[in-house]
Amino acid sequence: MLVVTALGGNALLRRGEPMTAENQRRNVRIAAEALAPVAKKHRLVVGHGNGPQVGLLALQGAAYTKVETYPLDVLGAQTEGMIGYMIEQELGNLLPFERPFATLLTMIEVDPADAAFKNPTKFIGPVYAKEEAVRLGKEKSWVFKQDGDRILLDLTAYICLLHDIRR
Repeated sequence: MLVVTALGGNALLRRGEPMTAENQRRNVRIAAEALAPVAKKHRLVVGHGNGPQVGLLALQGAAYTKVETYPLDVLGAQTEGMIGYMIEQELGNLLPFERPFATLLTMIEVDPADAAFKNPTKFIGPVYAKEEAVRLGKEKSWVFKQDGDRILLDLTAYICLLHDIRR
């Protein structure tokens, strides 16, 4: 049987948790421990989110000012590969050596006229306190939206995606 599952980006790096490789690896390990029994008996496809990871990579790229930050689609591919690599490692530690698996990078086509671009809701990057979000919004012209009653998240790179698509 073919089993398809998905891990959200926030399952791999939880909201409010420091966005470190160590934390992500630990969370991937937890997911792999749940998925390995399924993978031993069935063909398994694991999709995953990457919002926090793309946001972090964009911020890291923006910190280096000698060159322009890579476009969002490239950052997305980088994080797909990184997350796939970690999933492969952690599942590989739990599955028999003979069990083959691979990471596939994907591309999707997005309609630049999609109404969702008028009201973006795909959060990326770290969680910000209200005061910091207001300061960064003023300093960098970043766009934030409230998520629940306690935190604000950056939508800047999602809006930049619209720019990349329309070019």
